[in-house]
Amino acid sequence: MVSRLLKPLKSAGVIGDVVDVFTPSVKMSVVYNTNMEVHNGFEFMPSSIVSPPRVQLLDTDPATFFTLIMTDPDSPSPSDPSGREYLHWIVSDIPGTKCNYCGREIVSYESPREMIGIHRYVFVLFKQNGRGTVDPPPSREHFKTRQFAERNGLGSPVVAVYFNARRENAARSR
Repeated sequence: MVSRLLKPLKSAGVIGDVVDVFTPSVKMSVVYNTNMEVHNGFEFMPSSIVSPPRVQLLDTDPATFFTLIMTDPDSPSPSDPSGREYLHWIVSDIPGTKCNYCGREIVSYESPREMIGIHRYVFVLFKQNGRGTVDPPPSREHFKTRQFAERNGLGSPVVAVYFNARRENAARSR
């Protein structure tokens, strides 16, 4: 049975395209600008997501470290995701404490660019085995979240959330 937290990820294809079914065990808040919180399926315009979001982990063990990945599984377009996945950001060594902009950015934030169709942007959080245990990938293009997690010993995700984005003047179609 898919939990209510996983249903939107499953119905949007995030589970399948980016990650396998997992058991959510951490609460995460992802907020762009000052008040635009990411919730599954919400839509943002590229102009509102130019800067990296503020990410907070809630109710976690302060001695634990996490890795956050932001990826686009719809690159270059949802009808032809031949570039799946495109990596937009990785932050590792995020402590399990309440702090903003904590961790070590191992792949700098790249805001979504001009796009065809409506793209899903996925934030996936993994628990690390220890501090300094995550290495950057060789490329942003053709990134594979599952393979990256396996290579770095991250295991299954502990939480994931996604939003949709499209060109500022585009019609609403996938």
